[in-house]
Amino acid sequence: MTSSHHLQDELRDAQPRPVWWEGVHTGPQTEPLRGRVSADLVIVGGGYTGLWAAIEALTEHPGRRVVILEQSWVGAAASGRNGGFVSESLTHGIAHGEAMWPDELTELQRLGRENVAQIAEFLQRNNIDADLRMVGKTTLARTPHEVEALRNAVASYLRHGEDVEFLDRDQVRADIHTSAFLAGLRIRGGGLVDPMALVLGMRRVAEEMGARIFEGTAATGITRTGGNLTVRSAHGEVDASHVVLASNAYRPLLRRLGNWILPVYDYVLATAPLTADQVASIGWTQNQGLTDAGNQFHYFRRTRDDRIVWGGYDAIYHYGNAVAPELELRDRSHRLLAQHFRETFPQLAEVPFTHRWGGVIDTTSRFTPIFGTAFGGRLAYAVGFTGLGVASTRFGARVALDLLTGRETERTRLKAVTGTAVPFPPEPLRWPAVELTRAALAREDETGRRGILLRTLDRFGVGFNS
Repeated sequence: MTSSHHLQDELRDAQPRPVWWEGVHTGPQTEPLRGRVSADLVIVGGGYTGLWAAIEALTEHPGRRVVILEQSWVGAAASGRNGGFVSESLTHGIAHGEAMWPDELTELQRLGRENVAQIAEFLQRNNIDADLRMVGKTTLARTPHEVEALRNAVASYLRHGEDVEFLDRDQVRADIHTSAFLAGLRIRGGGLVDPMALVLGMRRVAEEMGARIFEGTAATGITRTGGNLTVRSAHGEVDASHVVLASNAYRPLLRRLGNWILPVYDYVLATAPLTADQVASIGWTQNQGLTDAGNQFHYFRRTRDDRIVWGGYDAIYHYGNAVAPELELRDRSHRLLAQHFRETFPQLAEVPFTHRWGGVIDTTSRFTPIFGTAFGGRLAYAVGFTGLGVASTRFGARVALDLLTGRETERTRLKAVTGTAVPFPPEPLRWPAVELTRAALAREDETGRRGILLRTLDRFGVGFNS
């Protein structure tokens, strides 16, 4: 066991910023909004959801006047700091999809696969080098009950047309050289991307198509003005016929969304680039994404320069839905991640951590996004991607645009789209409810048994079974 004193030392020199920001332009590239502008569509939030909404809207109507308001700068939040896992799932995994939308799951899986294929084609067509690798992922079991859960999941995956393979202990250790894992489920759909390269590439395309982006422009309110909506900021306003809310974990302009969105902080480390010998010592020749099978899980992957990005496990909710830059670093969580990394890969004991960071995830109680409209159908929202937004934000943005036109599509007919999530309780009950649930999930990881709290939540469609 690595001493905590050594762990504090080894993280002292880690830069407090995402590794994805190395060598790229960070910070705003445009001026804040000043004065009054008019638009056909104004999008609040310049991350993946907002950029996809702009790109899809301009693909359909090339002359449309599209404005994006971004409170910080494009790529500053989740879109520029996530793990870069490109998932085909729109349901937070097969098990969750079967529990929530069994009648629709085959269609949802098909739409999810098509969505990722279309993203890959978009990147190729627009010469965006986002290091997209369709390498899939392996989910790894650390305990005997997780082994059984993975073995039992195979039939569900195969039934819904997924390409999966169960790996026993010898097979998984032949792939990933560590004694930490007892089995694996190799899932061949989806892949990995450099998230910051993706967001910057999307930004370039959106601007080339005619979208106007105003950074440093927090939207402070929305009012009806005749037949239009006016979105206000500190120094300006936009009059538009339609609005897409793509603010995700940040304080929503629609009060009702605060009942459904829980901002949860996730923490990440990145190592220095591994030498050829160090890479050989861990195997991992397929270069796929890796995650643990537990409720409290790590996700880890290699970058294009052979660093290991190692994140997850702790998911921290701060009282009162707090979201603030100072919450992006948490010594306790980063030390725990470092300890778990050293225990999983003892052969990498000498590899230093060069970066540590955190970011806020927009969680819903059903673990999938919620969609809807307000202001008589002139505003649509797609929020709550719960850590799987790298690909599904494109699907979500298309749903929001469908809702604004009022047209029925194969997307808007889905119960996964028309249904809503169980609201989280208000404070002061929200924080203890989250803590109780976290403790119950940790107990299930240890024992393999779902306690009465989790079984009750399952019955109400609250999503902790993925």
